[in-house]
Amino acid sequence: MHCWQGDDIRGFESSGDEIGGGLAVTGNYPGQARTPDELRTDFEKALSLIPGRHRFNLHAIYAETEGRKVERNELLPEHFATWADWARSIGIGLDFNPTFFSHSRAEDGFTLAHPDRGVRNFWIEHGQACRRIGAAFGEALGTPCLTNVWIPDGYKDIPADRRSPRDRLVASLDELFRERLAPSANLDAVECKLFGLGSESYVVGSHEFYLGYAISRDTVLCLDAGHFHPTEVVSDKISSVMLWIDRLLLHVSRGIRWDSDHVVVLSDEMRELGKELVRGGYLPRVHIGLDFFDASINRVAAWVIGARAVLKALLLALLEPTGKLRQMELQQDYTGRLALHEQLLTMPFGTVWDRYCEMQGVPTESCWLQEVRRYEATELGRRK
Repeated sequence: MHCWQGDDIRGFESSGDEIGGGLAVTGNYPGQARTPDELRTDFEKALSLIPGRHRFNLHAIYAETEGRKVERNELLPEHFATWADWARSIGIGLDFNPTFFSHSRAEDGFTLAHPDRGVRNFWIEHGQACRRIGAAFGEALGTPCLTNVWIPDGYKDIPADRRSPRDRLVASLDELFRERLAPSANLDAVECKLFGLGSESYVVGSHEFYLGYAISRDTVLCLDAGHFHPTEVVSDKISSVMLWIDRLLLHVSRGIRWDSDHVVVLSDEMRELGKELVRGGYLPRVHIGLDFFDASINRVAAWVIGARAVLKALLLALLEPTGKLRQMELQQDYTGRLALHEQLLTMPFGTVWDRYCEMQGVPTESCWLQEVRRYEATELGRRK
C-alpha cells in the first residue's frame, strides 16, 4: 500500500516545488494528511479495514528531517528512522522509492538521462542514497525492501535523437546500482512508462528499454497497469516477461483514457490480473503494489476500496476451477470453456469474501464504510 494516496504526493520535504514529472492530483476533499503522524494514523485506520497482511511503500520526499533542509542526494537512513520504528511497532514491512520529481533539478523533464553530467550525478547520488535507505529498512524489519526506480525523463514533442538519452540512462543506472547490497535487505526494481504529461512523444525508460535492462542486470521489473497504451493490458504481458525475469513488481492502477491513476476497482482487467498470477503460479515471485492518487474522495476510503479490490481479484482466481478450464481447452472444447467462464461470473463470491473478512477480523463489505464515516467525523473533519 502506497503512502502518496494519503497526502496527494506532497511529502514532507517542504521544498515548495510543484509535483511535476507528469503527475497531477485532482480534487480537494477535506482531511488530507498534513504531518507524518497524521499519515501514519490514517494508514492504520485503513489497515484495520483490510483483511490480510500488508506493507507500506514510501517515497524519498517523506523523510523526517526535523525542519532542516536535507538535499535528496544527502538523505540517510536516520531521516526515516521514525518510519522504521513505526513499521516495526505494527508488524509491517516497508518498501521505498527515490523521488525523481518535485525538484528544481527535474524542472526540464530530465534526471538520470539529462545531458548535463552534473545533473545526472545529483540524481545518481540520490538513487544510491535511497538504495542504502531501503537496505536499512530491510535489515531493521527483517524483510527485504523493494526499492523501485521510476524517472519522468522524456520529450513533449518529436525528438531528433532517441538513442543518446537511452545510452546515458544505461550508464546512470549502472552507476546507481553499482554498490552491491544484500538481496535479503534490498531488492532493486526499474519501472517503464509509455508516456506522461510533458513527455507524450518520447519516454527514455520505455517498456522495451527496462525489459532489456532487467533481464541483463538481473533486477526486478515493474509493470504499472497505467503505463501502457489504453488498448494494452498488463495481464497479457505477465506470462511472457516471467519467462525471462525472476521477480516482477506490479503497480496496480486504473487509467481512464490516459495514465490517470484512478482508485483500483474490481474491473475486468483486475480480475484478469488475479487470474494470471494464480494460474501461472507466479504469486511467490510477484510483488503487488497499489499506485493511485485521488483527492476527490475520502483518502482512507480510497486505500480501502483499492486494496480490497485487489484481494477480491486474487480470491476469485483462487476459487476458479482452473484445472477443469484447462482440460476443456486441451480438448478443444471451447464451447464448454466459454460456458464455464460465464457460469463463474454469477457464482456466490460475495458470501465467501464476507466470510474471509470475518475470519480476518475486519468489517464485511456492507459495514466498512460506516467505520470510515465515523473516522471522518472524529478525525479527518477536524483538519483545516
